[in-house]
Amino acid sequence: MPSLILTRLRQGKRTLPFPETEPVLPERIRGLPVLDHARCPSGCTSCADACPTDAITSGGNLKIDLGRCLFCPECANACPQGAIRFTSQYQLATSSRNDLVLTEGETLRLAGRLAEQTYRVLGRSLKLRQVSAGGCNGCESDVNVLNTVVFDLGRFGIQFVASPRHADGLLITGAVTQNMRVALEKTYQAVPYPKIVIAVGACAISGGPFRDHPEVLNGSDSILPVDLYVPGCPPHPVTILDGLLRLIGKIKESRATPSN
Repeated sequence: MPSLILTRLRQGKRTLPFPETEPVLPERIRGLPVLDHARCPSGCTSCADACPTDAITSGGNLKIDLGRCLFCPECANACPQGAIRFTSQYQLATSSRNDLVLTEGETLRLAGRLAEQTYRVLGRSLKLRQVSAGGCNGCESDVNVLNTVVFDLGRFGIQFVASPRHADGLLITGAVTQNMRVALEKTYQAVPYPKIVIAVGACAISGGPFRDHPEVLNGSDSILPVDLYVPGCPPHPVTILDGLLRLIGKIKESRATPSN
């Protein structure tokens, strides 16, 4: 026991001071993409052709759908002109699916606080039931890590619960398969009003790499109303946490400006 106490004293406080200060993220993190169509040679579609999920539209202005984007480097690698590059901007969550579709020159409109009536009920204490609707365990792992001492999700009044009847909403990961449709709908029905839905990861938003497969429903909002979209494959834990805190009004700025 004395050795354990000594080890903890040496380690010190391990919880991130986020959102009071900016988190220190890996140098190689791929966050918000920046588009520069002026660099595109005439008629070039290399980036769009390289994208495994058809997230990029070329011709005219460049356009990227962050809800489909896997944040892989294929588009950037395919473009020798550097018309697409990924920044380290981790703030990516939005309240609207349409806000995830970015055209060159646009800034990302970040998620806002819950509607006033819902906020009065859920703003101080948010209990979520996590549902893996056909996931690979990537997004699930990054959601689970929010419960560790490093992120300490509970300090914000946000917790995951075992029963939907004890929850204020659902946090959905995975491609929303046909096999999970009934289970997901029944889980949603079991959550008392007012309730919210959060889609985490490209699969839960759009079907991700499985989009348009006959056994995939192409996203949570095909069957349920979604209040928060957190893109990524998987999104970084800080990206998820940032979105959740915006939902309950603890972070208020509404635009993401790429940091580099």
